[in-house]
Amino acid sequence: MSVAGNIKSLIETIPQDVKLVAVSKFKPEEDIMAAYAAGQRRFGENRPLEMASKAKDLPKDIEWHFIGHLQTNKIKNVIPYAALIESVDSLHLLEAIDAAASRLGKVVDCLLEVHVAAEQTKGGFAPEEAVAVAKEAAAGKYPFVRLCGIMAMATNTDDMDVVRSDFHRAREVQQATGLKELSMGMSGDWPIAVEEGATIVRIGSAIFGER
Repeated sequence: MSVAGNIKSLIETIPQDVKLVAVSKFKPEEDIMAAYAAGQRRFGENRPLEMASKAKDLPKDIEWHFIGHLQTNKIKNVIPYAALIESVDSLHLLEAIDAAASRLGKVVDCLLEVHVAAEQTKGGFAPEEAVAVAKEAAAGKYPFVRLCGIMAMATNTDDMDVVRSDFHRAREVQQATGLKELSMGMSGDWPIAVEEGATIVRIGSAIFGER
């Protein structure tokens, strides 16, 4: 199926209250425009300079989500273009985003990345850390960051019971923080993520094909 066909199928299948982020990292601008023409407006990128370049070239009503690991020295390349930074995975990064945003006089929407997977290679806050940080943010500690929710990645496994357990744990963290958004679920497991409470799903290969 074409990119446009894939987008239309997903839009018809995903509940209307769940936001679809088309993961366009490494994909050419013509593929993004094919999805755009089919009605898609949210796109996810994981390289700051690539996102900045695409944001400059492509329609201004695109909502860019930064979904990759963000180095502090690249924050300046992301803040001007990202509608949402989904991958705030450390206190150091959160503080750096707040400081950079203050210099620009801009409040930046962010999600806290929470580690719920079995793999130690995946980054993010421990669940109890995320809850504590959310409370500090609600008290005004990071005035130039608006925490909107939680992002999580499940264990890389074919065992969907493990995946569901990871997503359930992420949902518990989101509920404990009182934050609205829960970004989880990708091409192979997004239906389970939606069942477990995802408000945002990040889908790449099911739209654009394998990299």
